[in-house]
This record gives sequence, structure tokens and C-alpha cells, in this order.
Amino acid sequence: MFGFKKKRELIDDQRIFAVASGELIPLRAVDDPVFSQGMMGRGYGLNPVENAVVQAPVFAKVTLVQGHAIGLERADNLQYLIHIGIDTVNLSGKPFKPLVAEGDIVEVGDELVKVDWNEITNHDLAKTVMVVMPNEQKLGATVQIDDQVRNVTTGEEVGFATR
Repeated sequence: MFGFKKKRELIDDQRIFAVASGELIPLRAVDDPVFSQGMMGRGYGLNPVENAVVQAPVFAKVTLVQGHAIGLERADNLQYLIHIGIDTVNLSGKPFKPLVAEGDIVEVGDELVKVDWNEITNHDLAKTVMVVMPNEQKLGATVQIDDQVRNVTTGEEVGFATR
């Protein structure tokens, strides 16, 4: 009525969802050794379709907003890093319009970042989005991610992580 947002609370949900529509790929197939070799934790890669908006893959609190990267933390302290594109940090944020701020509570499917995918491809950079859990080993999390290359739609369940 007056534009007030309902206060959100973290929901304890262990499922992981697709951040955009596109081709789901195993993390080991990503063309970036830091991610493909698991140095940033387990997770998945996704080659998005044009005009895809990057959405929340889990219920979480936003901990980092850097245009090309969004950090999230679930209720159980498992952290997620969503890295949009490969070497896109060199674009100084130009193709990215963050739609959230640090401290926001997001639900699966909430829009996180609008991306000008043409800007990324015009710089001959890969559009691959990586979703990883950098502290999963430290927390002793059990992670299972769909490892088959396939097309997914935004919000489709692709795995789970428990701790």
C-alpha cells in the first residue's frame, strides 16, 4: 500500500537452483582453471541464453556485490559465489547492473544482476556463469550437483548442499 517491503528472513533450504536459463555444464568444463580445478569450491557452470537475468540460486543473505560477482550466504553459513563471465572483472562493471545490495535477503528466483551480454561478447569474453561454494570444504558440506550437460530454465533445481 505504501511501498513497504515485507521483511524477509532466511529460509533453511538445501536445494540449489539454476541462476539463469541456458546450458548447464560441469564446473570442470569451465574455461577458467581457477574454477574448473575446484580452487574456488564445488559448483556448476552455466552458459546463459541472451537476455537472461542472473537470479538467486538459493535462499540467502547478500554478502558481496561487485557487478561481475555476487556473494551469498545461506542460513547454515554455506557461502556461494556467483561469478558472471570469464575475465569480466576487466570490464570495470560496465555490463552489469546489480539489483541487490549487501545485507539484502534473497529468495530463489530473485533477480540479482541484469547483464548486457553483448558487451561481454563484444570484448571476446565468455559469458559462462560460475556458481561455487568457496567454504564448503571448511564447513564439511556434502554437495551434489547435476553433472550432465543439459539445457535448464531459470529456477530449475540442479543439486543440493547439506552440512
